[in-house]
Amino acid sequence: MDDGHMPGMNGTAAATPHHHKMMMTHMTFFWGTQAEILFSGWPGTRAGMYALALVLVFVLCVLVEWLSHCRLLHRVKPRVAAGVLRSLLHALRMGLAYLAMLALMSFNGGVFLAAVAGHAVGFLAFATAEEAHRPHGEKATADLPLMSC
Repeated sequence: MDDGHMPGMNGTAAATPHHHKMMMTHMTFFWGTQAEILFSGWPGTRAGMYALALVLVFVLCVLVEWLSHCRLLHRVKPRVAAGVLRSLLHALRMGLAYLAMLALMSFNGGVFLAAVAGHAVGFLAFATAEEAHRPHGEKATADLPLMSC
């Protein structure tokens, strides 16, 4: 009988074919090692796996900064090929940035700090290196690189 209500909303339990362990979804920041980051059940309940997840989020954010500041396409002759390669690099950078955003949606304080630290270290390493190669006296067009969201 379809009375316009969601299953289980009429006071009865909805029948589900699969019985999964329910984990609470946080909508505010919390501290602790019991978090789900990116995938169901990952990193689990072990502190070592949580530490590994934090390292991976850190590295992911450093990689996003590297892709934002690197110059991989110095002299690609055909304009079509250069356009395709730039589009692929942009898609990769944005995909990794969205993965970092999804990791942050776990609302875990450690994940947040790892992401911020990864972006800061990546910016320090790669934006500073980019500035060092600029000819002396040439000014940057902006303090920060353009965001493309």
